[in-house]
Amino acid sequence: MTLRRRSSAEARGNELLSIRIRDQCKVFSVTLIQGDKKAGFSIFWADDGLDTGPILLQRECSVEPNDTVDSLYNRFLFPEGIKAMVESVQLIADGKATRVPQTEEGASYEGIQKKSNSKVNLAQPAEAIHNWIRGHDKVPGAWTVIDGQVRSLQHTFSHTHTHTHTITFTVCIEGASQAGVVTKNGLVLYGSDSKALMVKNLQFEDGKMISAAKYFSSGDTARVELTDDEKKIAEEIRDIWKGILSNVAAIEETTDFFKSGAASMDVVRLVEEIKQRCVGLQLQNEDVYMATTFQDFIQMFVRRLRGEDQEEEMVIDYATKDVNNMTVKMPWQCFINGKFEDAENGKTANTINPADGSVICKVAYASVGDVDRAVAAAKEAFEVGPWGRMNPRDRGTLLYKLADLMEEHQEELATIESIDSGAVYTLALKTHIGMSIQTFRYFAGWCDKIQGKTIPINQARPNRNLTFTKKEPLGVCAIVIPWNYPLMMLAWKSAACLAAGNTLVLKPAQVTPLSALKFAELTVKAGIPKGVINIVPGSGGMVGQRMSDHPDIRKLGFTGSTPIGKQIMKSCALSNLKKVSLELGGKSPLIIFSDCDMDKAVRMGMSSVFFNKGENCIAAGRLFVEESIHDEYIRRVVEEIKKMKVGDPLHRSTDHGPQNHKAHMDKLVEYCEVGVKEGATLVYGGKQVDRPGFFMQPTLFTDVEDHMFIAKEESFGPIMVVSKFKDGDIDGVLSRANDTEFGLASGVFTRDINKAMYVSERLDAGTVFVNTYNKTDVASPFGGFKQSGFGKDLGEDALNEYLRTKAVTVEY
Repeated sequence: MTLRRRSSAEARGNELLSIRIRDQCKVFSVTLIQGDKKAGFSIFWADDGLDTGPILLQRECSVEPNDTVDSLYNRFLFPEGIKAMVESVQLIADGKATRVPQTEEGASYEGIQKKSNSKVNLAQPAEAIHNWIRGHDKVPGAWTVIDGQVRSLQHTFSHTHTHTHTITFTVCIEGASQAGVVTKNGLVLYGSDSKALMVKNLQFEDGKMISAAKYFSSGDTARVELTDDEKKIAEEIRDIWKGILSNVAAIEETTDFFKSGAASMDVVRLVEEIKQRCVGLQLQNEDVYMATTFQDFIQMFVRRLRGEDQEEEMVIDYATKDVNNMTVKMPWQCFINGKFEDAENGKTANTINPADGSVICKVAYASVGDVDRAVAAAKEAFEVGPWGRMNPRDRGTLLYKLADLMEEHQEELATIESIDSGAVYTLALKTHIGMSIQTFRYFAGWCDKIQGKTIPINQARPNRNLTFTKKEPLGVCAIVIPWNYPLMMLAWKSAACLAAGNTLVLKPAQVTPLSALKFAELTVKAGIPKGVINIVPGSGGMVGQRMSDHPDIRKLGFTGSTPIGKQIMKSCALSNLKKVSLELGGKSPLIIFSDCDMDKAVRMGMSSVFFNKGENCIAAGRLFVEESIHDEYIRRVVEEIKKMKVGDPLHRSTDHGPQNHKAHMDKLVEYCEVGVKEGATLVYGGKQVDRPGFFMQPTLFTDVEDHMFIAKEESFGPIMVVSKFKDGDIDGVLSRANDTEFGLASGVFTRDINKAMYVSERLDAGTVFVNTYNKTDVASPFGGFKQSGFGKDLGEDALNEYLRTKAVTVEY
C-alpha cells in the first residue's frame, strides 16, 4: 500500500512512501516455503513498478513450527507493521530516513504463484518437503506425479511412522526415493532422509478433492470390473438418469448429473428411485454430490452394493466398571477426527472417585501435538468436510438425534458423572444430564433459524442499493470446561457452537474427563461427521494454553476461575485476536427481606448455597438477612442442615455428596479456618467429614463483616456466609451487595413487588432471581458482569457468541 504525507516546512517537500507488508508479497511466501526460522517485512521508497525502491526500514520475527501467513500477520505484522509505518513517516518528517539500495534482480516474485513452479522436489529431507507443501497450501497448490497422474498435495503432518497404520496400497511417486504408501489415515511420503510425512488430501486436475486415504476409491483409478448382474443394474440406473435428465440425448459414461441441469430435488428423486430398486442399500444424497459423472456414480454404487465403502466400525478400548446396578463402559482415550486414540506421547493420568479416593480408570493425557492434530481435523471438517456444506436443517436433525442418544444413555451418563465428579446421582440424572439433553434439543431447533436482515441505506442515484447481513460460523472453536458440571457445561457451550455451524476442540477438566469422552462416543452413533467434535483431555497449562495460542482457532469459550480467564484472554489477544467468551468467578449476593415467605426463603436460601455441594458458579456467596428476622432465619437453617444426609452419591436418599477432588476439599477446610480467625461465628460444620472420600460438612457462618476474607472471596463449596442489615435499609444493603468485583448472579426475597423490582434493577449482576434461586433454563441467557466475565451461554444470545455478521451491499 502507499502512504502520502505532506511534510512540514522543515522537511523536504512532498514525499511518496511505499509500504508493502510481505505476507502479500515475495519474501514472506518464500519464508514459509523454505521453512526458514525468520520472517519479516520491509518499508521502502516508492519506485515505478517492481517494489525495488531503496529500503527505509526493516523488521523481523521468528517463525514458529505451526505458523501460517494468517498467524504471522496477526502475531507480528499487523501491530508491528502499523508501528513501523508511524516510525517511517516520522523519520521522513524529521529528515532522518535512510535509503538503502536494493537490486532489481529477482524483484518480481509472481513466479511462486505459478502452478508450473510449485512441483514438489522429493529428493530432499522430509521436513523440507513438508514446508514446501505447507507453503503452497492451497494456492497455487504443491503437486507431484503419482502413478503417472498430476496430483496436488494438501494438509501435511511430519514424522508419521507407517508401522502404526494399516498399509492399503503402495504408489509410485515421481522423483521419490521410495514408493508412497496409502494407509487408512492418508498418503505417506518419504524424504531423502527416509523420514516420513503424511498427506491428508489429494486434489485432481479437474479440481475434485478426496481424502488421500481413499485414493483408489476416487473414481478414476483402480476401477472395479462389473459382473453381469451388476451391468444389468447399471443399465437400469442409466434409465433412471435418462428419466431425470430428459434434456440429454444419451447418458454417456462422462455425463455429469449437475452439468446436465439436475437440481437438489433431482438428487432426492435419484436416491429414492435407486433405493426402491435396491431395497436395503445405504445411499445418501451426499453420495450423488461426491460422484457426479455416470461412470463415477456406477463405481460408487457398485462398491456400496458390495459393502466395500462402508465406514470402519468405531473401535473403543473401554474401561468398564460394575456400579449402580449396571456395567458402565467408559472411553478413556483422546477423541480426534472421529476416532479414539492414545495421546501422542502415550501418557495417561488416573481419574479419581471422590466418594472413596479410588482410581476409576486411567485417561489419556494429551500433549500439544494432540491439540494440533485435533485442530487440523476440525479445520478440515469445517472447510472441506460435509459439516460445512450441510443444510442447516439437516444439521439440526443430527443434533436432535444426538440428544435422543443422550437420553437413551442417561442412566449411564449420570452414573459416570456421579462417580467422576461426586454429583448426587438423582441430581446428575435430573440436572447434569437432563439439562444437557434439553440444551441440545433447544439449539437443534435454532439451526435453520439463524438469519440476517435487510437494511435501508442511502441510495446511490440513479442506481439503487440492497444491503443485507449474513450470519456466518466462525470456523474452529475451542471450548474449555470446568469440573463442577462436566457434561452440562459441555452442552451449554458446544450445542450453540455446533448449531451455528462451527467445528470444535474441547478440553474437559483434568479431574472429570469421563462424561465428555462418553459423549464423544454418542456423537459418532448420531452420525456427526468426523472431525466436527474433538475431545482432548489434559492439563490447562499445556492443552488449554495451546488452544489459546493456536492460530487456526477462531473462538475460545471458557468457564472457570477469573485469574485463568484473564490469562486466556491475554493469550487469545496475543495469538490471533480470537474471539473470547468467559464465564468466571462469582460472589453472588442474596438479599432476604423481613416480608419474605420465610419457608421459601429458608428452602431456596439453602439451595442457593448447598446445591451440587456448593460447587455451583452462581451459588449465593453471601446472604444478607434483614435484622428483624435474622435470628429466626438462622435457627431454621440450622434445623434443615441437620436433616441433610451426607454420603454415597449413588444412594438415592443422599442429599450431599463428596467434593470434587482432594485439593478442593483441603481449600474449603482452610477457608473455614480463615473465617474463624477473622472473627466470624462458625454456627455449624467447618470440617471434613470423618469417613473415606472428600466429604465436607455443610457449613454456616454468621456475624460476617464486609472486610472479612469469607465476605469477599468465593468458596465454591457448601459454606453459607450470612450478614445482617438494618430493617428498611434497602439502599444500604444494595450498596453492600454490589461492593464486589464479581457480578454473575444475585437474588432477592420479598412479597413487595415494588421493592423486588427496585432491587432487581439495581443489583449489578448478569442474572437476578426474585423469590427463587438456581432457576436456569435453556432459553434464558446466562453470563456475568465485571470480573465474572462476558458473553452468554444459553438462549438466542449464545448463538451470537459463535457467529460473525457479514454485511453485503449490492448496487443495481
